[in-house]
Amino acid sequence: MEQKKKGSLKSTITVSLTNYLDAGSIVAGASGLTLWQNYLGLTETNLGWLNALSANCFGAALGAIIGGRLADKYGRKTIYSYNMLLYMLGVGIILFSFNFHMLLAGFLITGISVGVGVPASWTYISETSEASNRGRNIGISQLAWSVGPAIIFLFGWLFSPTGPLGNEVHRLGAFILQTSDVAALNLFGNRLIFFTLFIVALIAWLLQRRLGESSEWVELKAQKTVTKQEHPYKELLTNLINVKTIVFLVSIYLTWNFVAGAMGFFMPHVYETAGGLSNETANFLQMAMWGLTSLFSFVGFALLADKVNQRFLYAFGTLLGVAAWVVLTFVGITNTTALWAFVVLWGIHAGFGVQAFYALWASELFHARYRAAAQGIMFFIVRGGAAIWSFIFTGVYASAGFYTAGYIMVGLLVIALVVGVIRTPETRGKTLKQISEERYPTPKSPEGDFTAVK
Repeated sequence: MEQKKKGSLKSTITVSLTNYLDAGSIVAGASGLTLWQNYLGLTETNLGWLNALSANCFGAALGAIIGGRLADKYGRKTIYSYNMLLYMLGVGIILFSFNFHMLLAGFLITGISVGVGVPASWTYISETSEASNRGRNIGISQLAWSVGPAIIFLFGWLFSPTGPLGNEVHRLGAFILQTSDVAALNLFGNRLIFFTLFIVALIAWLLQRRLGESSEWVELKAQKTVTKQEHPYKELLTNLINVKTIVFLVSIYLTWNFVAGAMGFFMPHVYETAGGLSNETANFLQMAMWGLTSLFSFVGFALLADKVNQRFLYAFGTLLGVAAWVVLTFVGITNTTALWAFVVLWGIHAGFGVQAFYALWASELFHARYRAAAQGIMFFIVRGGAAIWSFIFTGVYASAGFYTAGYIMVGLLVIALVVGVIRTPETRGKTLKQISEERYPTPKSPEGDFTAVK
């Protein structure tokens, strides 16, 4: 058993590189958004399209609806490992972009790759974990999700035009690009960031290819229950238990993602335009925030999710997120104390708030026959909704200003808080098989015991 636990930890860390790359691709674009805008002369509408088709929104939504079903049909490991090749293609295009359409294509391809990888990797981690450490392993994957942005924003701060390494980056850019154009040289540091993502993706692909497939999926495959259904979504979408679970999880993740998605892509831009901060300072704040998220992904979730009441943990973590936006909105983004309070509160919240619990519950509450497909559908709904919201957010921000947008953010987080606390599932300490037996008394019953999500 101890050897199995070590094995699950090793595979979790290896697969979690996917999470590092997923989140890293979002904030890599965010950290240099204003620089790309200056270099290419982008409008606010252009920025909205970049966000909408990126890993933050519709690109990931499209990839998830495809990748979830493929992971159920061909295997979790097969999909998330070879998906790294698609990721490298997208990042490579961004790295060499010299016009808006090329940049947009790179963001879209990278976004699709992120969507493909999420349900496959989260499902694999959950299925290769034991009942006593499933929360820990999901927490480690979320740690990687937050470490990515922390490191990327560190690079963004170091490589920014006024950052500690700004002059060296300028000189290197002038040598490689053979140009003296200031906008192009200011952007070169951001291109270096995408280059680091390409290298990590290559390493992840080489390591993940060595892992074995999920034993639970292999067992289902042997029973011919994975591929025999003509309509793979029929049971998923007609079973009352599944429908209720999808509504519950989408409710908390969609409302939270409207806030976090806008922050992940636009927050440095908001800091610079509404808060009057420099690109260097904006990246530093985001680096500090994600550093706290990394810390509390481990101490607040990985170490506690398998041991303490999850309703209490979810409530406390999400309440901190509400408090963060209340402070920023009602005290003011130009107030230095309020700004740092926001960074600290949101950074802690994001470590053991909605994101971590959604990843855990979404991989627990569905049968293995369509566990990844269910996550793909939900991710499609959430990131597709976030794509639409990105245009609404930029419109509200441009016309009504930051504070109106802030009031909306507070309201969305309150919804996620209330729904999540009421519907917290009772799955802690149970194996995936036990959870499925409680929720699905017979293989194709349209009814069932829904006590697991009371």
